[in-house]
Amino acid sequence: MLTCEPVLTEAAFLLRRDGHDAGPLFALLERGVIRIALQIQDELADLRALMHRYRSRPMSLADACLVRLSELHSDGEVFTLDSDFRIYRRHGNKVIPVAMPD
Repeated sequence: MLTCEPVLTEAAFLLRRDGHDAGPLFALLERGVIRIALQIQDELADLRALMHRYRSRPMSLADACLVRLSELHSDGEVFTLDSDFRIYRRHGNKVIPVAMPD
């Protein structure tokens, strides 16, 4: 699974908020199941443009990173619990394939 640091920050926060240990998240990183595949510094212009485009939502940096990852790796799906991914589009108008509970 590919991700970015803002998504990991959000995931760790949500786990702790709900009374869960973030240890398993770190274990997935250590085993290479989850890999950091986007460097914010390298994607600043695209991330800024995405956050500007969806400013009425408002889009988080984590969400912008996942949308950008879906643009860079178009054969993948975004695994999320965030229903905003039904609205977000990659490359301006293309539906982002998502795996999320109904």
